[in-house]
Amino acid sequence: MRAVVQRVSSASVTVEGRTVGAIDEPGLLVLVGVTHTDTPSHAARLAAKLWGLRILDGEKSCSDLGAPLLVVSQFTLYGDARKGRRPTWQAAAPGPVAEPLVEAVIAELRALGARVETGRFAADMKVALVNDGPITLVIDL
Repeated sequence: MRAVVQRVSSASVTVEGRTVGAIDEPGLLVLVGVTHTDTPSHAARLAAKLWGLRILDGEKSCSDLGAPLLVVSQFTLYGDARKGRRPTWQAAAPGPVAEPLVEAVIAELRALGARVETGRFAADMKVALVNDGPITLVIDL
């Protein structure tokens, strides 16, 4: 699994002009990509990492502050643009494999006590955010 994590002051996701997920206080926006070899244990490890990641003010984590997370599926994180000008998506898991694993990350975060908002899997989403810092990390498991 791969995640791009951004510390945000606020963030939202809209689909067809309607907000489907939003956080309006400091927290994390997490874009999650799934590859073919990922498993539910990867999802659990990613959730634990996100919940405990100390990148909020004062080197605190979401678990320390009860800060929210906005989790958005993002198959393009496994795009490969090393050759030519058109990326390939071969490393990205297909929807029937990826969706349950993204949902597992969300479920595990909630089980840990997190407040989680989400996008909509496979939708044409518009993501808006105020990156705080800016702080952006890539996490590969």
